[in-house]
Amino acid sequence: MDWNFIIFSLVKVAVVIGAVQTFAAYAVLAERKISAWIQDRVGPNRCAPPFMKYVPVIGPFLISCGFFQPLADGLKFMLKEDFTPATVRKAYFWIAPAVSVIPATIVIAVIPFGSYLGHQKMVIADLNVGILYTFGIVSLGVYGIVLAGYAANSKYPFLGGIRSSAQMISYEIAMGMSVIPVFLIASTLNLSQVVNWQSHHGWLVLYAPLSFLIFLVASFAETNRTPFDLPEAETELVGGYHTEYGSMKFALFFLAEYSNMVAASGMMVTLFFGGWTLPFWGLDQPAHSIVIGVAQILVFIIKMAVLMTFFIWIRWMFPRFRYDQLMDLGWRRFVPLSLVNILITAIVLWAIA
Repeated sequence: MDWNFIIFSLVKVAVVIGAVQTFAAYAVLAERKISAWIQDRVGPNRCAPPFMKYVPVIGPFLISCGFFQPLADGLKFMLKEDFTPATVRKAYFWIAPAVSVIPATIVIAVIPFGSYLGHQKMVIADLNVGILYTFGIVSLGVYGIVLAGYAANSKYPFLGGIRSSAQMISYEIAMGMSVIPVFLIASTLNLSQVVNWQSHHGWLVLYAPLSFLIFLVASFAETNRTPFDLPEAETELVGGYHTEYGSMKFALFFLAEYSNMVAASGMMVTLFFGGWTLPFWGLDQPAHSIVIGVAQILVFIIKMAVLMTFFIWIRWMFPRFRYDQLMDLGWRRFVPLSLVNILITAIVLWAIA
């Protein structure tokens, strides 16, 4: 038994899960600050321990940018009363939040967030069928939402769960087909090898821009983000599938949404924007030193942060679709467009072979 492999794998799992949850928590803060900037407001700027105002320079800065707001939100959720309504289906009611958040977390396992640190690959599981694993795990997330709506034993949460399941299944088809041209071009299903291909030939967004567009829009639908946040349409469904939830159970649904945003951003960076590579300073080659390895991880994080910011910006720019428009776009526009995209890519590759 290779104990070094086991130990380093456990360390990578712990670090990546911690990083994803931290990223998701501060994405909430970023959303609140960006929305405040768009709406000409200040946003969170008061939540901090009293002693921070006496810390020179950095203290007032952290206070003004709301740095401690995610910590306060987490503490608030943990201290709130964990109330279970009497009429809910209790077993499903308790398990639904976990079923939602777990797939959103473990899908990160196959995404390479760097090349090497020392002799360790910066990916938890370097699978040869990484993208198949990703879509297999992502498809499980719908069960948590359906269970939440069913467990509430109330018509409005149930409608929210059903609408969400139809939406996610519809856009998973378009999303899955959108990446087929990527793997036809790169000739591999291994995400690390896809990144290596881009380091030699350029980012795949330049070769398959239509695939990126379809994947991007489908990601909004898969993560229930505006303008596709129909499962949570407050004006139509009271509050959607999580109406009956509070305390940490609601926090898990909230965390699942932002973890899904992190996973979707990480996948788009890997598939279309070169992953951890940059075409200069030697950052497009496997790291031969700790400094280069850390720099490549930072490159990956910065690319993810840019896409996360785009997710947030779109929320405050576009109104919500009607449900029939949402389904029409998925089935009558994106699915045929994805098929045409696959056909054209295959013909071009055959012609230049």
